[in-house]
Amino acid sequence: MTENAQQQPPTPATELPTQYAPADVEGPLYERWVERGYFAADAKSDKPPYTIVIPPPNVTGSLHLGHAFQHTLMDALTRRKRMQGYEALWLPGMDHAGIATQNKVEQQLAEEGKSRHDLGREAFVERVWRWKEEYGGKILGQMRRLGDGVDWDRERFTMDEGLSKAVQTIFKRLYDDGLIYRAERIINWCPRCLTAISDIEVEYQEDDGELVSIRYGEGEDSLVVATTRAETMLGDTAVAVHPDDERYRHLVGKQIKLPLTDRTIPVVADAHVDPEFGTGAVKVTPAHDPNDFAIGQRHGLESITVMDERAVITAHGPFQGLDRFEARAAIVAALRSQGRIVAEKRPYVHSVGHCSRCKTTIEPRLSMQWWVKVAPLAKAAGDAVRDGRVTIHPEDMSKRYFDWVDNMNDWCISRQLWWGHRIPIWYGPDGEIVCVGPDEEPPTGEGWHQETDVLDTWFSSGLWPFSTLGWPEQTEDLRRFYPTDVLVTGYDIIFFWVARMMMFGLYAMDGEVPFKTIALTGLVRDERGKKMSKSFGNVVDPLDWMDRYGSDAVRFTLARGANPGTDVPIGEDWVQASRNFANKIWNATRFALMNGATVDGPLPAPEELSATDRWILSRLNQTVAEVDAHYDDFQFAKLSDALYHFAWDEVFDWYVELTKTTFQAGGRAAEVSKRVLGEVLDVTLRLLHPVVPFVTDTLWTALTGGESVVIADWPADSGFRDADAEQEIETLKSLITEVRRFRADQGLQPGQRVPARLGLDGSPLARHEAAIRQLARLQPAGDSFTATATLPVAGVEVALDLSGAIDVAAERKRLAKDLAAAEKEKAQTSAKLGNEAFLAKAPEHVVEKIRTRLAKAEEDIARIQAQLERLPQA
Repeated sequence: MTENAQQQPPTPATELPTQYAPADVEGPLYERWVERGYFAADAKSDKPPYTIVIPPPNVTGSLHLGHAFQHTLMDALTRRKRMQGYEALWLPGMDHAGIATQNKVEQQLAEEGKSRHDLGREAFVERVWRWKEEYGGKILGQMRRLGDGVDWDRERFTMDEGLSKAVQTIFKRLYDDGLIYRAERIINWCPRCLTAISDIEVEYQEDDGELVSIRYGEGEDSLVVATTRAETMLGDTAVAVHPDDERYRHLVGKQIKLPLTDRTIPVVADAHVDPEFGTGAVKVTPAHDPNDFAIGQRHGLESITVMDERAVITAHGPFQGLDRFEARAAIVAALRSQGRIVAEKRPYVHSVGHCSRCKTTIEPRLSMQWWVKVAPLAKAAGDAVRDGRVTIHPEDMSKRYFDWVDNMNDWCISRQLWWGHRIPIWYGPDGEIVCVGPDEEPPTGEGWHQETDVLDTWFSSGLWPFSTLGWPEQTEDLRRFYPTDVLVTGYDIIFFWVARMMMFGLYAMDGEVPFKTIALTGLVRDERGKKMSKSFGNVVDPLDWMDRYGSDAVRFTLARGANPGTDVPIGEDWVQASRNFANKIWNATRFALMNGATVDGPLPAPEELSATDRWILSRLNQTVAEVDAHYDDFQFAKLSDALYHFAWDEVFDWYVELTKTTFQAGGRAAEVSKRVLGEVLDVTLRLLHPVVPFVTDTLWTALTGGESVVIADWPADSGFRDADAEQEIETLKSLITEVRRFRADQGLQPGQRVPARLGLDGSPLARHEAAIRQLARLQPAGDSFTATATLPVAGVEVALDLSGAIDVAAERKRLAKDLAAAEKEKAQTSAKLGNEAFLAKAPEHVVEKIRTRLAKAEEDIARIQAQLERLPQA
């Protein structure tokens, strides 16, 4: 029996409802856990620390299956460590989500006929804070529904006072170290949100566009370029070809006429150009394409911006004032009228970036922005994994990590928003630039003003593992709980959030890593493995499933699909199956309580244990060891599967059933088995608790009288093993299973009892005769017993008298009909597979389907023939 606080008498089984109703249990139980402080971490504790921080969800967000998935895994890890005696801190919080939150409030203003500019910056930011207090944080309540065992007293927000100080502190340090600078570069620009956005905020999708091939220049001094963005040609400042391309060698260095303009542009040779792609010549628009910008830098080309921040054409001429898409059509029409369109392909399906917030097509744009020089930071982040200070799990995901940190470009950190951490830079009247730290006063006087841009959301969330613990102050929490132990996150943001936390953690914390292990998960998909998307109509709200089946069912389904780094398909029928599992746990525990299962006192001595008792205790300890090994390897699917099959198959379907005859017989053997059953359920419920916390806590407290399984001890493998007992019970199970299968083959009803003689003399199974007869529905042979069928299995001959139990003639007739159908199927499929002409023409999947049909027919024939042989003789 585990030690636990405030031991109380076990709950009588009659006080447990006959059916488990999650809706009646989960909410009140969770609030009880919080009120009792089970999830609160004590920095002064002498227990070993264990820390996980939640990837902060957006303040605008709500719980989706991806959240539920990762939160289930983090909660399971934390609950287990808490039970193992660690001072476990699972720290919650939210991200201010600059663009998403600003968009929400701007939508509200639009409904009032206003814009943020009508309010002004200060009033608008105040409005956003009010929105955050009123509407933000919806997801926090939903986390309680899921059962997140987080320390709510330590909840943080990326724009709270402490985290704002951390942001200003690290910006100042990076700036002073020359790792933050201002420069004009190509960025992802959203013409709707009017800001630069990060790569992770760009969603790529296949769009229908057009590919037009345009002739630049005249006569022999001309060449053809292809583009999907004809409107950008107004900003072309060169055409580039490969240095080794003989077709264009005579043109390199020459000027050619740019159509629709009064400009000429040079032909330059650049190794970036792929001579095998298209015509081998590309237009170069340095102000509107990142690759073109790089070519322009190498060749000293001018960068001409031809669109404003709303993607409206600014270049002088007939297209000025047109939206980019209107301009595209007008420019193509003008080129066509001049005979410069060599070829057109429409529709031309290609990948186009869209703003993840508003779905507007992204425009690459040359812009003056603030940047982080990442090279030294990224090298440190790579070294920390290479030298083993940080482990990536699964290991094969390390390549993705290194591909990113070893080839990382400088990071654009400025955003043209009003909601967020305003960049702590002041500009002076004579071009001065001053970076102001958190404890410094900004410069004052005429002409001084602060940078209007705010920082990328990922900048503040990159500080999350240490800023949430009080940094830059050397707090007790920081000393106690940093570095964190495990980061659980999806592989899809390894490049963005994970890498940034590594860079900032190592930089700010003097080379100390932000976490020891990065446990990467896959993405949740629908039951067919398809990405969940509103456009596909397959998005699932986990709250709907929680309402119908309970949070435990959703959690167990997600955990059971969680193979490291692998996408997780999930369907409602799987959640239903998990709900059935929760009901099975409930019903089996209730049965055990009604039959006197107990945890009182020590386990009986081994010599008092039956083979059945020794078998289940041996399997129990093996399961404890297996579950521990899987937890340590982040194999949530395997540990969940091991628990499912042990609990359902071995405990509930076999041990509970085998002990019923023992309970009925009474005596000391029954008392021993009641104590063993109590032990097995106690340990099983504790093993299951981190994944399915609600039903296990309800049942465990009823079984043990303990205060809560949340604060119970994690089970330990006692080392007890009994191979002989395991072999004996496996043989017993085989015997009963085979008899049941035979009965089903003969068409006997499950509850129908038939006379049988068991040849158990000299067999260790003799002591299980009562259980065999009970579970196989076999009654003792009477004086009129006549063996009409015999079944040799597991060294035991089972003779059955089926006379009167079945209509042998009717059964033979039925089986003969089934046999004829199977033989016909075999003949037809064999003929097809023997037809060379058919095999030569038929698709492989069709041939494979016929092979499967043939194999099934052969199996059916063998099965039916065996059934016919076993039928009693007429």
